[in-house]
Amino acid sequence: MIPVSVLTGFLGSGKTTLLGHLLRQPAFARTAVIINEFGEIGLDHELIEASDDSFIELATGCLCCKLRSDLAQTLAELLRRRDRGEVPAFERVVIETSGLADPAPILQTLMTDAAISGRVMLGGVIATVDAVNGAATLDREAISAKQVAFADRLVLTKSDLAGAAPNLLPRLAALNPAAPVLRVDHGKLDPRNILDAGSYDPRTKSLDVAAWLAQEVHAREHSHGRHEAEITTYALVRDQPIRAVTLTLFLEALAEHCGADLLRLKGIVGVAESPDRPAVLHGVQHVFHAPVWLERWPSADRRSRIVLIARRIPRAWVEALLDALDAEVTEVSREHG
Repeated sequence: MIPVSVLTGFLGSGKTTLLGHLLRQPAFARTAVIINEFGEIGLDHELIEASDDSFIELATGCLCCKLRSDLAQTLAELLRRRDRGEVPAFERVVIETSGLADPAPILQTLMTDAAISGRVMLGGVIATVDAVNGAATLDREAISAKQVAFADRLVLTKSDLAGAAPNLLPRLAALNPAAPVLRVDHGKLDPRNILDAGSYDPRTKSLDVAAWLAQEVHAREHSHGRHEAEITTYALVRDQPIRAVTLTLFLEALAEHCGADLLRLKGIVGVAESPDRPAVLHGVQHVFHAPVWLERWPSADRRSRIVLIARRIPRAWVEALLDALDAEVTEVSREHG
């Protein structure tokens, strides 16, 4: 039986950073990764390097918003490709869910679908929680609390930026008293703390978890009604590099004016002053991390792509903001050129 681990957690809670670290560890060799991104353009697969005997599959859209059989079919096809020698002989599978995904249909499918029964088993469920924004997110986003409740392991991220809010750990304990809380340092965690979760046992979870799984027995299809209609995702794409000053002003304006409605921003950007070394951007609500500079572009696609997941922030406004700042910086540069 091949264990399938599920990595869940709300938008911006550090799932991709954690996964990138784990895949570089010898203990996570021979791993197949399914990255599920909610939106029109996926970036995570470009920001994670797999080893020679591991590989990454990209699934855009939200797994909980498709027929449940889609996930089983994806896994069944991976197993067929493994049997035919078309992919490395992986020994485990990790599914990184989108930050808006409801874990219930995913876990129910892994535990019961006939298309994959006998070949895979549901292993640990790991939920990442942002030490900086986690308490506020649990107050505001019901899906975040649901992700925590299902987990075998709770991974507290970004505690290097600030100590966890005083009420965060008690909230986590109330939602899931059986799950140990593990702290990571800059996305790093001993992989043994993840691998020893064993097979998933919903009987160790709250009564809510049992009820949510029972509801999925009769559910056939999931629509985007699981997500608020006000939450949208879109990408800003630019063929030409963006000036560093423009980018700085753009991010500052978003942090100042959008606040908690900016659920997630991530991007890979060609900066005019350093076109051969793209900058990777990460932001959650008011918090934007310093850009991470890659040594090279991870693929042949050298366009700047900035993906936003937001509540009540019109795409047209964000596009116009970036264009206006770019025009202003260009004009000032000409005047002083």
